[in-house]
Amino acid sequence: MNRVEARFAELKRNHDKALVGFVVTGDPSPPVSFDLVRAMCGAGLDVLELGIPFSDPTADGPVIQRAAGRALQAGASLAGVLEMTARLRECVETPIVLFSYYNPIFAYGLAPFCRDAVAAGADGVLVVDLPPEESGELTRHFRKDDEFALIRLVAPTTPPERMKRIIAGASGFLYLISKTGVTGSAGIDVASVRERINVLRGITELPVCVGFGIADRAGAAALAPVADGVVIGTAFQNTIEAHRTSPDLVRRIETQVREFKAALAAPPRRPSLT
Repeated sequence: MNRVEARFAELKRNHDKALVGFVVTGDPSPPVSFDLVRAMCGAGLDVLELGIPFSDPTADGPVIQRAAGRALQAGASLAGVLEMTARLRECVETPIVLFSYYNPIFAYGLAPFCRDAVAAGADGVLVVDLPPEESGELTRHFRKDDEFALIRLVAPTTPPERMKRIIAGASGFLYLISKTGVTGSAGIDVASVRERINVLRGITELPVCVGFGIADRAGAAALAPVADGVVIGTAFQNTIEAHRTSPDLVRRIETQVREFKAALAAPPRRPSLT
């Protein structure tokens, strides 16, 4: 059982939900980025998604696109992300998932990536644009003893038969995209998400975390009763962008993590009778 699986098992025992936090690694600069993600882990993040900066993040909205651009301009790279992962592993036990498009991994080298990611202390990878039919060239470099998780995405338009194919090669948890569109787009239909999760629960026992469109604590709290966790990315990146030169940026991010985590633990509100 790797750290991702152990964390979700612990959360289930405690009747708690996972806060999965995404950041573009290297934004606004590699040194500040390290301080940010270390603080996020210390503030109660359950799983850290380290976004590998890429020049063409087609699934991401403008906030994360700009963050990737700033990170690349500041010298961030896949090799730098792996180095940061190793540094983090010296001081935190939070599960770390590398979040990437396929191009940076392919350019780095598939076998070297798998070897170096595990050596650095990463617990898994999520590759946004790698479909199951094409993933064998990467996963054949996974070693069973490493327990390196492959996090899979399920779209709101994915039919049940396709879900089964996706789940067959998945581990760690499933990332359910809440809506069509890109990251940062607002608005979630909780009833629709609940229906999709119910279908997934009939196919797999993997935890299901919901991402895309969760902009605030209210959105996280609304999904907590139906999902095993939520993925927050754009909200954190908004804070980083707005306060990237502020001396209190780390404190702001710590506060934001605690507030999101508290929202997941809050009991659902009863409907008003008036």
